Amino acid sequence: MFSLRRPIPAILGLVATTIALTAAALAPAHLASASVRTSSASSPKPTVVIEAGAWADNSSFAGVVRLLQDDGYTVDVPPNPLQGLTYDSQTLAGFLATISGPVVLVGHSYGGMVATNAAAGNPNVKALVYVDAYIPAQGDTLQGLTGAQPGSCLAVAPADVTNGFTFAPIPGAPAGDVDAYVKPSVFASCFANGLPAGEGAVLAATQRPLATGTLTDPSGVPAWRTIPSWAVVGTADHVIPPAEQLFMATRAHAHITEVDAPHLSMVSNPGTVTQVILAAAHA
Repeated sequence: MFSLRRPIPAILGLVATTIALTAAALAPAHLASASVRTSSASSPKPTVVIEAGAWADNSSFAGVVRLLQDDGYTVDVPPNPLQGLTYDSQTLAGFLATISGPVVLVGHSYGGMVATNAAAGNPNVKALVYVDAYIPAQGDTLQGLTGAQPGSCLAVAPADVTNGFTFAPIPGAPAGDVDAYVKPSVFASCFANGLPAGEGAVLAATQRPLATGTLTDPSGVPAWRTIPSWAVVGTADHVIPPAEQLFMATRAHAHITEVDAPHLSMVSNPGTVTQVILAAAHA
């Protein structure tokens, strides 16, 4: 469902100026597709579904998942295929369709873009929570949103793109379609700033690549037009500039919580992120 539709040199330039973390990060392997069912007979709680971003796995939400489970919530963390916006959104939409009750849908970084599309038309999704995330309007792309405000650590010149990323072919993909991996030296200061060096190194080593064709996939009608939304904005985010996050959150009429945290605020500040999810669930 995705293809670069461009030769690799052009794609490298596109990645340089627009690639933006859509990263998530680290939690025990069993959380990569975790689903722990809990219920309360007297007061049913919504299921919390979490969609992580690119250049990571679902493990970055480990602390948040534990806190929500301790509070009696069902938490599902399905994997994000990272194959292109349409494909990824359809995959998440199919997963959401298996849940019969109310849902609070959480998206981190690129996962916010996927959630915005996947929730559209699903009456069970009662709230959207964006964590250091893209909150696209119809027609927006990762390329456009990433370059909308200055300051992203991934906005390097085309000539320097190979200093920040490693590209690998995708078996069976159209010519020019490649997977992009963030180099560990870039990951540490860009995505994991403020975290212990060892933790950043693990996050870099366990990252999952993003298919570069995803960068130009246009977003559809946004679910936030009809579903209430909340946003956690990390004011020390080096990936998606805080100014852009605030613009997108304000445009979506989201309830905004700012926190002194990097792009991975669910790793550095799981309690704050959990409290925002709970506020959405209670509302």
